[in-house]
Amino acid sequence: MVCSVSICAGEIFELKAELNSDKKEKKKEAVKKVIASMTVGKDVSALFPDVVNCMQTDNLELKKLVYLYLMNYAKSQPDMAIMAVNTFVKDCEDANPLIRALAVRTMGCIRVDKITEYLCEPLRKCLKDEDPYVRKTAAVCVAKLHDINAQLVEDQGFLDTLKDLISDSNPMVVANAVAALSEIAESHPNSNLLDLNPQSINKLLTALNECTEWGQIFILDCLANYTPRDDRESQSICERVTPRLSHANSAVVLSAVKVLMKFMEMLPKDLDYYSTLLKKLAPPLVTLLSAEPELQYVALRNINLIVQKRPEILKHEMKVFFVKYNDPIYVKLEKLDIMIRLASQANIAQVLAELKEYATEVDVDFVRKAVRAIGRCAIKVEQSAERCVSTLLDLIQTKVNYVVQEAIVVIKDIFRKYPNKYESVIATLCENLDSLDEPEARAAMIWIVGEYAERIDNADELLESFLEGFHDESTQVQLQLLTAIVKLFLKKPTETQELVQQVLSLATQDSDNPDLRDRGYIYWRLLSTDPVAAKEVVLAEKPLISEETDLIEPTLLEELICHIGTLASVYHKPPSAFVEGSRGVMHKRLPARTGSGESTESPDVGTAAGGSAPEAAPSIIPSQGDLLGDLLNLDMAPPTTSGPPPPTTGMQMGGMDLLGGGLDSLVGISHSVDPYAMGAGFGAAPAVMPASLNAPVGGGLGDLFDLGGVGMPMGAYIPPKIVWLPAMKAKGLEISGTFARRAGVIQMELILTNKAMSVMTDFAIQFNRNSFGLAPAGPLQVLTPLGPNQTIEVSLPLSTVGPVMKMDPLNNLQVAVKNNIDVFYFSCQYPISMLFVEDGKMERQVFLATWKDIPNDNESQFQIKDCHLNSDAASSKLQGSNIFTIAKRTVEGQDMLYMSIKLSNGIWVLAELRVQAGNPNYTISLKCRAPEVSQCVFQCYEAVLKN
Repeated sequence: MVCSVSICAGEIFELKAELNSDKKEKKKEAVKKVIASMTVGKDVSALFPDVVNCMQTDNLELKKLVYLYLMNYAKSQPDMAIMAVNTFVKDCEDANPLIRALAVRTMGCIRVDKITEYLCEPLRKCLKDEDPYVRKTAAVCVAKLHDINAQLVEDQGFLDTLKDLISDSNPMVVANAVAALSEIAESHPNSNLLDLNPQSINKLLTALNECTEWGQIFILDCLANYTPRDDRESQSICERVTPRLSHANSAVVLSAVKVLMKFMEMLPKDLDYYSTLLKKLAPPLVTLLSAEPELQYVALRNINLIVQKRPEILKHEMKVFFVKYNDPIYVKLEKLDIMIRLASQANIAQVLAELKEYATEVDVDFVRKAVRAIGRCAIKVEQSAERCVSTLLDLIQTKVNYVVQEAIVVIKDIFRKYPNKYESVIATLCENLDSLDEPEARAAMIWIVGEYAERIDNADELLESFLEGFHDESTQVQLQLLTAIVKLFLKKPTETQELVQQVLSLATQDSDNPDLRDRGYIYWRLLSTDPVAAKEVVLAEKPLISEETDLIEPTLLEELICHIGTLASVYHKPPSAFVEGSRGVMHKRLPARTGSGESTESPDVGTAAGGSAPEAAPSIIPSQGDLLGDLLNLDMAPPTTSGPPPPTTGMQMGGMDLLGGGLDSLVGISHSVDPYAMGAGFGAAPAVMPASLNAPVGGGLGDLFDLGGVGMPMGAYIPPKIVWLPAMKAKGLEISGTFARRAGVIQMELILTNKAMSVMTDFAIQFNRNSFGLAPAGPLQVLTPLGPNQTIEVSLPLSTVGPVMKMDPLNNLQVAVKNNIDVFYFSCQYPISMLFVEDGKMERQVFLATWKDIPNDNESQFQIKDCHLNSDAASSKLQGSNIFTIAKRTVEGQDMLYMSIKLSNGIWVLAELRVQAGNPNYTISLKCRAPEVSQCVFQCYEAVLKN
């Protein structure tokens, strides 16, 4: 906000007189004085009418000055600003294109609603002006006008005119039209203004070669929002964008890299061009590192993302990331990070030698990072671990305090990664115990002593020395000390009883810290009630630490790759994290990879199964647009679905065939339509029975006997709960679970355990698209906050009306769970028996006809070994899981059970189970129009019969 400074009446009077002078030079000087006063914050709005009168001139310099004044004061003097409208209209028809462009530019900058409608006609003329300079200025004006009054711009048809300018013959007009449309599209994400197609993309690529550097950036950013139809189009665009990599402007280079990184996703990795493109991307990125430090930093932040996504691009360029003596600290640290990401078995010796050199520098922060980097190398490249440990021991021998402390912290992590391998160094670490004064180093050393107490003769003395100043220690050290002494007690109970009582007393009675107190009480109760359980809990085998704990989560990385060259790529945060409001915040993701053969299919083949291109194989982490974007909304209502109302119960059950022909369309099976097609509502008997229906069928199906002696069904099989998301991967949240089908409702039964020190609230859950459309039928009901060390059981009803995408394996389910701390992802596999519906018992005649009708190629045969049930018990057990026996017959002492199963999406599976008395191995034959489900069905048979 400009600070207003008073101006004396005499000065105003003088300026008025000069502004109304007949001499042009005097007028110009007067306007310059007015602008100078305005620039330093003096209020010269009283001169508004006099300055506006000066607009009537042919002098371009004077006109520019007056327009500058107008832009500044029009908002505070809207009624006076209307006086200038006629001059604007007149100037928009001036013979001089510079004046026409100046008029239309100023019109866009005057943000006054009252005069906006008067400017529409001049703007329309300028958009179709014969001079390209005027047209490019008018294009930007449309975006400014849209910001003031969006409805007016749409009603006047300016957006359509703007779209037409993309086909303009002048490249700068095209660039400005693209920039304006992109600006408007950002504020209206659903408007679909930039409806790009191959024809318009071709025009943009043509203009790319001829426009200015900033015009090229606008066009490249626009190209980055386009998703090519196939890999051929993707390659064609990449070929035409590649020359931009050699541009002198680093912003153009990064925008080109962004386009290439995105479109490379669609190129097959075995393509020659793919490897050529990887080689072409390295030199421009390396060149960016020869710029000023500030530009280097921006380049390094972007390279950090690129290396995480495609390390092969720069795998041979390690040396350019070696630190120079005169690099600023922020550049040094970023280079260090990239060096670790590029470290491999091939270059680890070179990297370690460099890091050891850095560890002797004078910059303390940098030395600390270098020592940590050595530890990260050990964790990342297993073959280098021994060399890394040796290097760390050499650094400890330097006795430089902060180097020793950092080395101990990273050695603790190496112990976690490679247990029982490098414990011989513990003696050296213990020698430096007295020099440790930083909480993290003290905590690491205490952990090492507690973890390996049985190998350290004087472990109790070492821990007792820390205990002397217990209340002066930081919380981190206190918690670690408490756990270490309890570990020591469990390993050497007779010698350390007094020590453990002392620490428990200090933690529970003398401490104000609730975390410490709670942990103390837990240990006390465990030790006093069940020492065996305490041993199992405290001395449990720890999971190995991950190779890269600092990698950006894949979904976020994909979004950041789409924002290369912007602030998001420097912050390593999505725009939604730092852009206020909804304007400009659009979640982006990389396109799915396609095979090169897809584009060669005929249109008929491509649209036969629903008209969409084949889905790419899903990644383990769901894509941002599908999942994370929705989960980040704190208020998660139950998913709404269109279509027929749900039957009977309040939950939508899977009565409808979401996949259109069962899995046939999903897995690309091509067959002729007939009365017995599974996806065509196969539940009812066919209207016309084939003449050969009762003819003998292979396997004795023609002479089926009645079901004699089949017992009552038992309960449905429910798999035991397993850990889906371990606490170490979810900031303390552990999720175990299983799936069950009760009274026709699929349930996801979850156990949520909070192993963190903070309370967890605001739970929500969402599924990625999956093979059978499984989706939550309601919100995740965690009604009370989940406190530290608390466990809660939750049952989540599921529907089968969610979006569908083929998974590998077919029963894979990708889940995202959100709470007040973060969003966490995991994959689990559901037993396909959860999808077996209650009306899956087929009529015998229909069974016969269907078995004959399904091609023999679709039959799969499996062995179920070590099963000791007779045929009646097996049938009864299977019926509990909605696997219905249609008929049973005995041939030469072998019972043959004929069974039918119906999945929630309308797929039928037919089975023949052969049970030989005294033989624990069963043979099962499965027939289905979608043979991909047979393996999963067999697994269900095996699980049900053996449990």
